[in-house]
Amino acid sequence: MGRYRSNTPKSLKDALKDFLDDYPHRKRLKRGMILSMWERTVGEKIAEQTDNVHFERGNLIVHVKNPAWRQEIHMKRFSIAKKLNDKVDEKIIKEIVVRS
Repeated sequence: MGRYRSNTPKSLKDALKDFLDDYPHRKRLKRGMILSMWERTVGEKIAEQTDNVHFERGNLIVHVKNPAWRQEIHMKRFSIAKKLNDKVDEKIIKEIVVRS
């Protein structure tokens, strides 16, 4: 019997988690999910100050134009990374790197 066949019904969340755990490009998919959740997670004010948010070797790279906002985001980078990782139930972001 296949892994997904069962007499006990699963919640959609559990079924989706099982699918993602077996999905060969899981990390790439979860990175995309993180990028799509960036603005909702950090808020509109921070999102407006950031540009070119992308991944490089497991680090989330965030470009910030304003030096004051760069410092603010740099100080919050660990809590932001934790929130985003928690939303995808996996440590996808090793570190957030803030650049000018």
